[in-house]
Formats: sequence, structure tokens, C-alpha cells
Amino acid sequence: MKRSTVPDPVAAVRDYYEQSAEREAGRLSRPADGAVEWELHARAFEECLPPAPARILDNGGGPGTWTLWLAHRGYRVTLTDLSPALLDVARTRIAQAPRQYAVNVEAVTEADARDLSAFPDASFDAQLCLGPFYHLTSDSDRLQAVREAHRVLRPGGLLIATVMPPYMRLVSTVLEHGSAAFTTGAVARILDEGRHDDPRPGRFTGGYLTRPDDVTALFEDHGFRVRRLLASQGILAWAQPEVAALAQRDPDAYRRLLDVAYRTAGDPSIHGMSGHLLVVAERLTIHAE
Repeated sequence: MKRSTVPDPVAAVRDYYEQSAEREAGRLSRPADGAVEWELHARAFEECLPPAPARILDNGGGPGTWTLWLAHRGYRVTLTDLSPALLDVARTRIAQAPRQYAVNVEAVTEADARDLSAFPDASFDAQLCLGPFYHLTSDSDRLQAVREAHRVLRPGGLLIATVMPPYMRLVSTVLEHGSAAFTTGAVARILDEGRHDDPRPGRFTGGYLTRPDDVTALFEDHGFRVRRLLASQGILAWAQPEVAALAQRDPDAYRRLLDVAYRTAGDPSIHGMSGHLLVVAERLTIHAE
């Protein structure tokens, strides 16, 4: 029997994270990159997650940044990712963490969001999925990931996932490539197909871009009820370097601005221009069809 020659649709994504593991490991701590996302996501998790010691699957959790945050709060966490390099970073971090927190990490293992067969049905109280859905470019792959999330969650459990809207990626692509973004078809692919690909080594690629109006159906058509949809950077997505400078210049104003950003993160009028959207969805008791 001939081996299939169909390429793995996530192979390029895995390669990207293998090459950029150290950079990705520090993204959420960089003031002009992921710091606002970190602050707003942390507030959402504190507000929405069930109490510790609930069992949480950090699916696609890469270097373990959120895994350790959860473990410090008493959650029992399993970390999965496609990238062995990112998981190696996570294992090192966990080994260096105080033992009373590190013991809350139950497992660190390589897995694909489309195939969580290593885990029994209804084995987690919540699942973080802060990346896989914006790297699954086919309808069938996204559906399979939703089904697997539904299967491994107990009834009433939470799926907290991120998706990526198209417009911020479109503008950044044109700012970087100029006219070539149009002549090579990159802009058309983003607008018409929701696809972002960059063949250059070490560049973010294999991105699937979801319009905010399509987010709820992706989950609610397959056994979930969306409870919240939040802009991951709130109203601050386009001003993060300036916000980082404000944090140094006027810490009180910075904290108050973050308060406003979180309070308004559910406003649909800002969702289309967000870098990411955070979806909080409850697993219903019905089976995903």
C-alpha cells in the first residue's frame, strides 16, 4: 500500500514553533507584544475558571507559561503541544519551579488538538486552547478540534480558546511587504480565504483568520454555548508600544487603562480590529454532532 502523499496541514506550523521556541516563550512578557494580552487573559481566567483544584488541559500551551500560572493557583494541569522544542522549554521551567507548584502539573506531552485520544471522555473541568484554532485552516480540522474538546470536557466544563480576526494581520502584512502584499495575492488570501501564509523560515505561518461574526457558530453548532467573547488586547491592540511606555511613566494610569480595556473587551465594535479574540464556551450535556 502506498503511503499518503497529502502534506500534513500543520507541518509548517510545527516547524515555525520549533524554530521560534525561545522567542515564543517570552512573548507574553514583552511589554510591546504580549503583556496586555497576558493581563486581560489572566483577569478572564480568574473570573471564569472553576475553583482549584479543577483539572485543566492546556492544549497547545507551548512553553507552559499558562500551565505554571495555573499550577501556582492550585489547578491540576496537563500541558500538550505540537512542538517538542516548546515542550522542552516547558519541562525546564516546571523543573525549576517550586515543588509545591510543579507537582500540580500532571503531564507534559506532545499532542494535536485534532486528536486527544490519549485522554478519556469527560476527563477535564476546563480546557485552554490558546492557539490551535487559528492554525487549523480547514473546516474539517476545526470541527474535529471542537469535537475533541467537547469529548474530553465534562458536562458544564469550559473551553477557553483564542481565534484570530483578519484585519490586524492584513494591515501588518501590508506595512511589512508594501505593494508586494497585493501583487503576490497575500491580501486577497486574507480577505477571501481567511489564510495567512509566509514561506520564509522563522515567520508566523499557517494562520486561519476568523471574522468575529463567525466565531459563535463554530462552537455553538457543535455542543457548546458561548458565554463570553472578548478582545484579547481590548482597545489597546494598536497602541501597545505606547501603553508599555505609559506603564513606565505613569503606573497608576497604566493600571486604570487596563481596567477600562478589560471592562470594554466584550464590546463587539472593537472585535474586528483585535489581534486575537478570547472565546469562553460551556460544554453542553448533548453530544457534538
